[in-house]
Amino acid sequence: MIPISRRRCLAAFAAPLALRAQAVLPDKDAAPEDYACPMDRDVRSSKPGVCPRCGMKLALNIPEPVEYRLEVTHQPALLLPGQPAVLRFRAFHPATGKQASKFQIVHEKLMHLFLVSEDLEVFLHLHPVPQPDGSFELRLRFPAGGMYRMLADFYPADSTPQLALDTLFVKGSAGKPNLAPAVAPFQAQNLTAKLRLDPETPLAGFETKMFFDLSPREKLEPYLGAWGHMLAASGDIIDMLHLHPFLADPANGAMQFNSIFPRPGLYRVWTQFQRAGVVNTVVFTVPVKAL
Repeated sequence: MIPISRRRCLAAFAAPLALRAQAVLPDKDAAPEDYACPMDRDVRSSKPGVCPRCGMKLALNIPEPVEYRLEVTHQPALLLPGQPAVLRFRAFHPATGKQASKFQIVHEKLMHLFLVSEDLEVFLHLHPVPQPDGSFELRLRFPAGGMYRMLADFYPADSTPQLALDTLFVKGSAGKPNLAPAVAPFQAQNLTAKLRLDPETPLAGFETKMFFDLSPREKLEPYLGAWGHMLAASGDIIDMLHLHPFLADPANGAMQFNSIFPRPGLYRVWTQFQRAGVVNTVVFTVPVKAL
């Protein structure tokens, strides 16, 4: 029999314990989980939470963006100003052609719809109602004739948030927009908004910071899950931008939106803020120049 030293005996006894301890210790080099905002993908976190910019819940393993096709039908076939109309919306996967039937909530609603008239005088922020067959229905009366540009905001359950553009025609004509730069303070229902631009004259294709000073600042409230909602439309209503505050300081009545205007020209900008239960829509017309 070969004698075993006390040191070798202790080493042999400790080895299995060391292996067991090693097996349960966390990997110090393991990458943290990567949570991201489905809408603002530059907002990331190593733990669950909500996006400080748009209020959406942070998620893991967000799929790559896929642009769904939005089908819009209406009754009656000929839309008339001032008459009842029903719009129906269906979203289809671009590769499979399958209609989406389940949606996630975006800012407290399953679908947001922005409607803008060709003269840029009509602005509507509406919420189509989900139907049992996966479609959405909206009942409304168009206030005037002419062309309307639509921007729908929705989030299929197995995809990413979507923005889909479409155009509707209502019998008659609203005429062309009569735009001029307008950045003076705007008085809405129960607040006044002052706008400051950086740079003072925005350049197409470059970031513009839009600073809002709201007064009175007391009783400012989130509206549909965000501190503000902005829609900007080019003078020819080809380009439409939907934005939320990049930074919000409601205690001081300060809101900052960051935008990139794609082309030079005049842009009508509607921004909605809620104060004391009242939704205020402030309107500015921003001139954008070419570099």
